Amino acid sequence: MPTALISVWDKTGVTELASRLVAAGFEILSTGGTAGALRDAGLPVVDVSEVTCFPEIMDGRVKTLHPAIHAGLLARRDKPEHLATLEQHGLRTIDVLVSNLYPFADVVRREGVSDEDAIENIDIGGPAMTRAAAKNHEGVVVLTDPEDYEQVLGSIEGGGIDGVTRETRRRLAARAFAHVAAYDSLVAAYLREDDGFPIHLPTGAALLHTVRYGENPHQRAAVYAVPAPGEPVGVATWQVHDGREMSYNNYLDATAAWGCVQDFDAPTVVIVKHTLPCGIGSSENLVHAYERALSGDPISAFGGIMACNRIVTDEVVEAIGRHLFHVVIASGFEPVALERLLRKKNLRAITVGNPAPVNGWEFRTIPGGLLVQEADSVAVDPSAWTNVTKREPTPEELETLAFAWRGVKWVKSNAIVLAQPGVVVGVGAGQPNRVESVRIAVRVAGERAAGSVLASDAFFPFPDGVEAAAEAGITAIVQPGGSVKDPETVAVADAHSMTMMMTGERHFRH
Repeated sequence: MPTALISVWDKTGVTELASRLVAAGFEILSTGGTAGALRDAGLPVVDVSEVTCFPEIMDGRVKTLHPAIHAGLLARRDKPEHLATLEQHGLRTIDVLVSNLYPFADVVRREGVSDEDAIENIDIGGPAMTRAAAKNHEGVVVLTDPEDYEQVLGSIEGGGIDGVTRETRRRLAARAFAHVAAYDSLVAAYLREDDGFPIHLPTGAALLHTVRYGENPHQRAAVYAVPAPGEPVGVATWQVHDGREMSYNNYLDATAAWGCVQDFDAPTVVIVKHTLPCGIGSSENLVHAYERALSGDPISAFGGIMACNRIVTDEVVEAIGRHLFHVVIASGFEPVALERLLRKKNLRAITVGNPAPVNGWEFRTIPGGLLVQEADSVAVDPSAWTNVTKREPTPEELETLAFAWRGVKWVKSNAIVLAQPGVVVGVGAGQPNRVESVRIAVRVAGERAAGSVLASDAFFPFPDGVEAAAEAGITAIVQPGGSVKDPETVAVADAHSMTMMMTGERHFRH
C-alpha cells in the first residue's frame, strides 16, 4: 500500500487532498494538528509515533526526526539493498510527502513578538523531511504548495503513484528546495546582528562590508555578494585598492561604467556620471581612447567614474593628469600606474578579478517584491539591420552607427547618442520625450553634431526628433523602428539625404 505523510502548518486544501489519496488506496501518516484536522474530517490516519514507536517529545520539537521516517523518504527504489534494509527493520517507503513550514515570517512580523516566540517558530523537522524527499524525488513526490495538489492528484488518480512523471517530480523538488531556502533566509535575516540589516536576502548572500551611507546621508547601506555555483564573479572579485572607502553611489556608477566598457572590443574608455555614460572613446590604444572619451563632455566628466577594458598603464595616468575622477575601474593596473593613481586625492582604484556573466539576471525592488529580467545582452550585428532610406550608409557611417548603438544601450531612456568615429560627442537621456533628448545631445555636441551619427534606444514616435537631427547636420541614424509614424520619419530622413538603419531590437533602459 502506498504511503503519504502529511504534516503541514498551512492546511489549505489538505482535507480534500487526504480524502482523495485515501480513495486512491494510500495510507496516511500524520502528526499533531494535521492529524487532528484529518480525523475531524472522518479520515483514517496513522500517527507518526506509531511508525517510529517513539512518542512526540519536548513539546513536539522531536517527532519526525527519526530513522523510520527518513529511511522511508530516502530509500532509493532502484536499489534492492535499500529496500531490503527497510524490510529488515520493519520500515516502509513514504511515497508522497506533503509539508509546509511553521509561519516564521508571520510570527516575527507581529508587534512586540518575543525572541523566544520567534525561535520556537523555527521549523526543524519540516525542512529536514522536505529536503530528504526532494533529494529522493525519483521515488518520492514532495508537495510544499497547495497550488500543486490538484495536478498531482489528477496524475495519481489516473495512474497511481507512477502516474506522476519524472519531470513533475523534479519540478516539485525544485520548488521544495526553494521553499526551504527562502525559509532559511528569513531565519538568517532575523538572527543576523553583525551588520544591522534585518532584510531578506537571496540564499547565500554574504556581507562584503557596510558603506558610510546610501544615496543620502540618512540612508544606511551595505554591499553583499550573491555567490553563484563555481568560482566567484562580479563584485565579490573586485579588489578596491588602498584609498578612500567606496560609497553606495560609487558602486552604482562603477557598475554602470564597467558594464558599458565591456561591450566594446577595441581599447575603450567609458566615463560615467550618475550612472550615465557622458564619454565613450575607442581607439588603437588606451591613451587615445581616454582622450576621446574625455572630449565627449569634459564638464560632466569632472568627478566621474572611469572604466577601461585594458590594463591601465603609466601613460594613461599621465594623460589623466589633474582631472578629477572618483573611481578608476579596470581589469588591471601597471604597478607604477596604480601607485600614482592612489596618490590622487579622493580616488579609488578597482581591479575586477572575474567579470559577472553578460547574460545573467537583473533584479529591482518594488514594494514587497522583486522585478526580475534577463540582462540586455543582444549582440550588435549591423549585417542584420535594415536600411529603410534611399541612401546607403558609407562604411565609416555604418561602423560609427554600430559604435553608437553599443553606447546607447547604457544610457537611460529616452536615450540618444551622437557619435563621430570612435567617440561619443553628445548624450541626451532621461527625458519624458525623445525630441528633447535629441536637442540635449545636439547642444552637448556643439559643432561636432554636424557630420555625426545618431543612435536612439527606441523608435521615434513622431518625426520631430529626426527633423531636429537633420537641422543639426546629423547624417545617419540607427533606431529599432516599429512606430506607426515610421513612414513619416523615413520621409524626413530621405528629404535631408540621411540614411536610417532599423535594428528591430530596442535597448530601452528605464
